[in-house]
This record gives sequence, C-alpha cells and structure tokens, in this order.
Amino acid sequence: MQKRTCRDVSLSLLGFGCMRFPETNGQIDEPAAFAMLDAAYEAGVNYYDTAYPYHGGQSEILVGKWLKTKKRDSLYLTSKLPCWKIDAPEQFEIIFAEQMAKLDTPYLDFYLLHSLDRATFQKMKALGALEFMEKLKAEGKIKHIGFSFHDDYDAFEEILTAYPWDVCQIQYNYMDTEIQAGDRGYALAKKLGIPLLIMEPVKGGNLANPPAEVRKALALHAQWSPASWALRWVAHHDNVAVILSGMSTMEQVMDNVHTLSEAQPLSDAELSAVAQAAEIYRSRIRVGCTGCRYCMPCPAGVNIPGVFRAYNQSAIYSADGTDRRAYLSIPADARATACVACGKCAEACPQHLDIPGFMVEIQSWAEK
Repeated sequence: MQKRTCRDVSLSLLGFGCMRFPETNGQIDEPAAFAMLDAAYEAGVNYYDTAYPYHGGQSEILVGKWLKTKKRDSLYLTSKLPCWKIDAPEQFEIIFAEQMAKLDTPYLDFYLLHSLDRATFQKMKALGALEFMEKLKAEGKIKHIGFSFHDDYDAFEEILTAYPWDVCQIQYNYMDTEIQAGDRGYALAKKLGIPLLIMEPVKGGNLANPPAEVRKALALHAQWSPASWALRWVAHHDNVAVILSGMSTMEQVMDNVHTLSEAQPLSDAELSAVAQAAEIYRSRIRVGCTGCRYCMPCPAGVNIPGVFRAYNQSAIYSADGTDRRAYLSIPADARATACVACGKCAEACPQHLDIPGFMVEIQSWAEK
C-alpha cells in the first residue's frame, strides 16, 4: 500500500470510510465488516474514518470493537464532531465523551468539524469549537484538527484561511472539479500547505458502473476497473494525503487495495482518457440548470434545482437513465407533480429554461 506524509505521520493512500458497511436487517453485519477491515489492515491500510451519525450511531461502536483487535499505534483513527447537534458550548464535551466511550480509545489521531458550510462555521466559531479542539489537542485526546466541507468555493476559502488547520476533507473527483471546493479549493489547500483527505472519489459509486461509451474511453488498460480510474485520477494529485472509500463488499476492498498499491501518476494519454470520460458524462445532461436558485422559492413548493439535479443524475450516471432513487428522495410535495405551471420560475431563470415544460417531461419520466 502506498503511503503519503501528512504532517508528522505516514498514512496509507487508501483510507477506509466506515459509513457503508454491509448490513443485515438494518444492522451492520459485524462478521462481514470485521473481515473487510481485517483485509484492508493486512494489506497496509492504516487510516480509518468514522463519524457520529454513520450507520445511525453504530459505526463508532463497531470500529471501537474492531480497534481492540489491533495495536492502537499501528493505525490512525478519525472521527468528527457533529456540528449540527451543538447549540451550547457545554455540548462539545458531552458529545466528545460519548464518542470516546463508543470508540473506547484514549485518543483520536484526527478530529474534524463535520460537514462545515459558511453558516455552520460561523456558529462553531461563536460557540468556541476551535478553542475546544485546541484544548483536546493540548490534553493529548486528539492529535490533529481539521474539518470536512460541503459548500461552494467562496465558503471554502473563507474557512480554510481562517485557522491553521492540520488537514481538511473535501469531496473531489473527476466530475466534481467545478463544484464545492473543486480544483480551486485543491490549489488553495496546496498553496497553504494543508494536506487533503478526499471523500467521494467515486462520487458515491456513480463512477463505478459507467455507460458503454465511458467504458470505451477508459479502456486503455484492462486491469483497471472504472472505480480504479476514479481513484487513480485523485491519486495523481500530490497534495492528497488519503483517498477515502466507503466500501461495502470485500470485492471493493480488494479492488481499491490493488489500485492504490500499484497506481502510478497518470500519463498524458490517461489524463486525456479521463477528461474524455468526463465530457461524455456531461454530454448526457438533460437540463442545463446551473443551480443558481434564481427560480426559488417556487410558489407551489417545488424544489426546482433538486428535481433537475436528480433528473440529470439519472441521465448522467445510470446506463439507461431510469434510476429514480435520487428523485424519490425528494419529498413528494416538492417533486415535479406539484408544479402548477405558473411560469414565474421561467421568467426568473437566467438560462431561459422552459422550467414548466421540463416539469411535464420529468413527471412523464418519473411515472414510467
């Protein structure tokens, strides 16, 4: 397993994301999860990432149990402070104590403010989160301070430059170069010397099962799976310390281990192939919505950007464009069926999209 230096430690390039363990009857399948964790550990993976809400709070418990089967100083453990649960300074200590009891460990190697956006960061600063984390670090209860991020680039720049972070965790893959932190966020972190922990390198699995034309574009080397191409693109970036994968099967563990044990920087031809794959994906977009939200709020309550995003996601990433899971995750009263064709959204759209017309189209697609 390849290793990269992150501050004062050497981390495996592959990190085990503990949020997608296999389940049986709604509970983590402990024997299967232990087998996967053991296989990764034996292959040289030394970075394990969990968080307060993963698997409904059960991930930290399972990781804590598994941790007892290994020498504590042979691996690096990360968990995250659930910022959305904090409304008063005294809650920091209560929640941290709960996490440490679940994990049953004397310290965390990395502790992150979880899922920061601009508003959450301002709230955390006002409540004293950074001072609390510095106190934990001084006491030896955590060793590195960081944050995970979900917002736009401007918010990322504001947060990243506001504090001397040890690390930061961002969503980054070859399709998400212009959203969230994106390429500009990567460049800023590198400039500031802040190592990156990467989540969603395969975009929640969307890049692991591509349509035929994408497979053809990536068919330069038969030994690399579509997921491997996504991981290798991220690994090509030298300020990436760890690439996290939320693995659910032993097959995924072994494929990822193979990829990040053997992968070398991408050649020019390989970079071109990945760029071609990205263009093919983007050519499948059905609605040219930029998510600017000028159309919102909708008088009828339709989540217009969310509906378009789900519709596009199905077209881009599912082979036949019929995957409706993202669409059905939108509350029923905020889907396309709620549209009354008043036209106010179309008047406000800077892209001049026929939004009511698209809503009719999406209703038809959703009902098939």
